[in-house]
Amino acid sequence: QVQLVESGGGLVQAGGSLRLSCAASRTIFTINVMGWYRQAPGRQRELVAVFTSGGNTNYADFVKGRFTISRDNAKNTVYLQMNSLKPEDTAVYYCNAVVVDVSGSMNDYWGQGTQVTVSS
Repeated sequence: QVQLVESGGGLVQAGGSLRLSCAASRTIFTINVMGWYRQAPGRQRELVAVFTSGGNTNYADFVKGRFTISRDNAKNTVYLQMNSLKPEDTAVYYCNAVVVDVSGSMNDYWGQGTQVTVSS
């Protein structure tokens, strides 16, 4: 089991910045994939940025150059630094963790979500 707690959302003007945090209830060394998704009203949830199982990063094209994912292993926390925010970035942002157990089963965990609103 993994509990994920997000924080850092809020209201910001276009061009501004926010940093989201996701604290995991277990060491992130035991989490295979961890990162951020978002869901805007009327749209499907979509990947924003993740750390892959190899420790590499994967970004959605629409955030490349603006958002940066990082992590603090000592704090079991993953961050999403969001710069040059646009109104179309408005969404609920969710932290996600994928853990592959000893049987090879993939277990998917989600945080409660944090609202990001970008005003024009």
